[in-house]
Amino acid sequence: MQNRFLMNTTSDEDFSPSSFEARVRRCRLSFTGHVLNPQWAFYLQLSFSRGDMDWSVADVTIQNLSLNVVRDAMIFYKPSKHLQVALGQGKLPGNRQRVVSSGALQFYDRSPVNAIFTTDRDFGFFVNYTIQNGTFKTIFKSAITSGEGRNSNLSNSGLAYTGRVELLPLGEFSESGDYFEGDVVREEHPKISIAGGYHFNDLAVRTQGQLGKDLYAARSFQTYFSDVLLKYKGIAVSAEYMNRLSFKNPITKNSSGATRAIINGDGINTQISYCFPSRWEIAARHSLITPFKTAMALQNQINEYGLGLTHYLMKHKFKTQFNVFYHQERNLLHALKTQAHFFAVFQIEMGI
Repeated sequence: MQNRFLMNTTSDEDFSPSSFEARVRRCRLSFTGHVLNPQWAFYLQLSFSRGDMDWSVADVTIQNLSLNVVRDAMIFYKPSKHLQVALGQGKLPGNRQRVVSSGALQFYDRSPVNAIFTTDRDFGFFVNYTIQNGTFKTIFKSAITSGEGRNSNLSNSGLAYTGRVELLPLGEFSESGDYFEGDVVREEHPKISIAGGYHFNDLAVRTQGQLGKDLYAARSFQTYFSDVLLKYKGIAVSAEYMNRLSFKNPITKNSSGATRAIINGDGINTQISYCFPSRWEIAARHSLITPFKTAMALQNQINEYGLGLTHYLMKHKFKTQFNVFYHQERNLLHALKTQAHFFAVFQIEMGI
């Protein structure tokens, strides 16, 4: 459960409040286990808060007209310790910040880069294969899915194809630390993960593939992503790059001339932090999103800087967070700053 209070300033010069966000951002129940034997496992995650059910105007789509209570519903088969296959609905093996649980973030939420370019969740087949050579570990992850996103009730003739490779040259992270932000466990030895991947959505029908509003005509697009993570004695450094490009004109129109489009562009997100032995953490983040020329009329360049202070009472299961961010947007087509403001967030998270 994540309880959040956020305040936006009017501008970067006027610090009076322009709006507040006061809500239960996330409220979820998760179930995991096995049936018959550990080779057959399952994972089920349900969401109950408004923001968790894609219940907003930005997410209205004919592909799914119901509330999205089911987030993950996966059935796994593990024939060996190296191979895992699955069928169901879950996170695609995309960018690192997306596959890291929202309950394992060191800031109040994921970055704007993730918000615009992420592949999110989908339904289909998933295959993971691990190679261990001494301490060097290589993980291959792949998925063939519908391409329409979670809980979709419609699908066309196109599918989505996603692949990701992770390299851990210095061995595994303690307590699977490559899948939570910040070095909460304070790694005794340097650990690094280098990863990259590719996503192709054939005949996507939504503006972000698995997310967003309906396009007026199907478009195929590709997304490249790469990331790196380093942890050692409380220090954590991470960076990820994402690049999306549609194969045809990304802008679609209806009969009345209204437009909806796939945002072609790239983004980079960088985070650095230090977790003290007392479980207090200081962190900084920078996110930059730059639309390509074909999308400059529809998407501003976003530049965001943030500072964070977190107290881990029980690692990521129970923590308090205070963040301050500076958010700036520029219209690159007209070389004009369109908005700039600060916002501050206080959030308490408690899990089981």
